[in-house]
Amino acid sequence: MSGTSPSGPHRAEREQREQRERGGRTKAIRLGPRSVAALALVSAIGVVAFGWPLFAPGDSGITTHAADAPWLFAALLPLLLAVVVATIADTGLDAKAVAMLGVLAAAGAALRPLGAGTAGIEPMFFLMVLSGRVLGPGFGFVLGAVSMFASALLTGGVGPWMPFQMLAMGWVAMGAGLLPGAARLRGRAEALLLAGYGAVASVAYGTVMNLQGWTLLQGMASGISYVPGDPLGDNLARFVAYCLATSLGWDLPRALVTMVLTLTLGGPVLRALRRATRRAAFEAPVAFGDR
Repeated sequence: MSGTSPSGPHRAEREQREQRERGGRTKAIRLGPRSVAALALVSAIGVVAFGWPLFAPGDSGITTHAADAPWLFAALLPLLLAVVVATIADTGLDAKAVAMLGVLAAAGAALRPLGAGTAGIEPMFFLMVLSGRVLGPGFGFVLGAVSMFASALLTGGVGPWMPFQMLAMGWVAMGAGLLPGAARLRGRAEALLLAGYGAVASVAYGTVMNLQGWTLLQGMASGISYVPGDPLGDNLARFVAYCLATSLGWDLPRALVTMVLTLTLGGPVLRALRRATRRAAFEAPVAFGDR
């Protein structure tokens, strides 16, 4: 009687699949030259859009119209959409990648209202970080921006802050795709890395979004409001006080929720995303044969 059990071939196939999965990852959207240039341009403008209150000279025109600046920088939205178009044109995004983008964006948009406004409980960050890790920085940036846009439409949160939210969430997901050890790091070590990144990214997201709304409070509370033309150190101290007084109670719970979800559910979600990406075979060429 043969000593090979019926499950032997299946076990061997499963081990081969796990080895292929550990050997690398498949990116749904590759960062090509045009998408890199567009992303760099949008990110540079985004840094100016977020950080101008700290560095604008007192005699500059923008400080005299500080209350209007969020509306002026809302012109970022067309540039964000241009990143999506440039990425698609650069890589020939196929129907499978578009479908995965739509599914994940819809899931992210649905997760955001579950805890929005409730002590910073936002499970959306957990999904964005894991998706960016598996599918790469290009897909991550597009997914973060599209998810935030969809959630704004879903919750009625459309306003001058929406382009800033799209850019900031794009950075969060893109950063996860740029973390080291993508091809070799798995298991608990990867979960810890992503949990730590998710916590830092959650607080960073709240901090940069505070820069967007901080200028609207000028003159309302002298201890924390923006004062056009004041030295950088003075305005920076006010901004830190503003963050402590207004958003830290939301940022820390958001970071905690992201860490807990990553450590508890991250493993199964990562495996599911990698399995779906591998089966979709985004980078496989399409060939038509005679029948």
